[in-house]
Amino acid sequence: MTPTGPRNAPDVVDVVALGESMVTFLPSRPGRLADVPSFERGIGGAESNVACVLAAAGHSVRWVGAVGADGFGDHLVEEIGSYGVDVASVRRDPARPTGVYFRTAGDRATDAHEVAYYRAGSAASAMSTDTVDLAAVRAARVLHLSGITAALSGGCLDLLWELTEPGPRRPLVSFDVNHRPGLWPDPDAPRVLLGLARRADLVFVGSDEALGAWGLRGASAVRDALPEPGLVIFKMGPGGAVALGKDPGDAEDADGTATLAPAPRVDVVAAVGAGDAFAAGFLSATLRALPVRDRLRHGHLMAAAALTVPGDLATPPAREHADRLVALDDAAWGRLRLGPGWTERTQRADEEVRTS
Repeated sequence: MTPTGPRNAPDVVDVVALGESMVTFLPSRPGRLADVPSFERGIGGAESNVACVLAAAGHSVRWVGAVGADGFGDHLVEEIGSYGVDVASVRRDPARPTGVYFRTAGDRATDAHEVAYYRAGSAASAMSTDTVDLAAVRAARVLHLSGITAALSGGCLDLLWELTEPGPRRPLVSFDVNHRPGLWPDPDAPRVLLGLARRADLVFVGSDEALGAWGLRGASAVRDALPEPGLVIFKMGPGGAVALGKDPGDAEDADGTATLAPAPRVDVVAAVGAGDAFAAGFLSATLRALPVRDRLRHGHLMAAAALTVPGDLATPPAREHADRLVALDDAAWGRLRLGPGWTERTQRADEEVRTS
């Protein structure tokens, strides 16, 4: 699946990512929220994370969202813009605040952490088809969305239904299920997320999300439930990821068989932001029309970059470096072990990573 939208119009970018970004407060030390004495400010938000990683990797990217007309909103727009992301279409809402959240150190995937969200009534929750610049959203080769936005409000959900409506001028739609049970006000989450995923061209879903949202175990069961998307990416954490579905733009996947890419071993610092980074790596390789296996490996490398830093965002590996690692044979790929700082080294791949 390779995006084929227009590339020469001045307002068309490689990727538009739409969703809420929040100011994140990271703990100064491990412990309960009640015990942590101070926090460092950062930025967080699934879609803006993807936007920042893609921009840092050299792609043209636009983030569309809404923030309050407050200092936190200023910080988000300036910080995300500093990555090279186009933030001109971000709405500043004078009546609603910018969302913020606090979290402890821990593993989001296993719930070994605490998170306190202050996003109810946020500027982003008021996004709708009437408040968002739909032309700016659609002026992309790829439009990246997530299930988090669908949970914020009825207006946000209506906006996602509108943007995923099939049509001849629609960008390639990438949808990350991103099931967050605590955000959904009613039991409709499984039905809504399934409906949105079935309207997308490319779907990312974790094994834990598939089980929690839909009661589905295994990649084949998820693919059976999502027959429409061109590719379904089933993520299994350290177990790797598998892409299922026919991709007309990839000769190596012309028969529609599953493509499995094991994940490299990673010395994890914090398991936050890895899913967003994986999506960014996969989309970056998709924009370059690389084979599906290479797209999965680029996703793993971007995820490894995020896993080896404390916050949501990390310096991505240089493209030449990542391409060298992706080109390794299966045995050499299986020996990779990536630790903190691996993306910042400049030696060749066999000097930049530890192997065993």
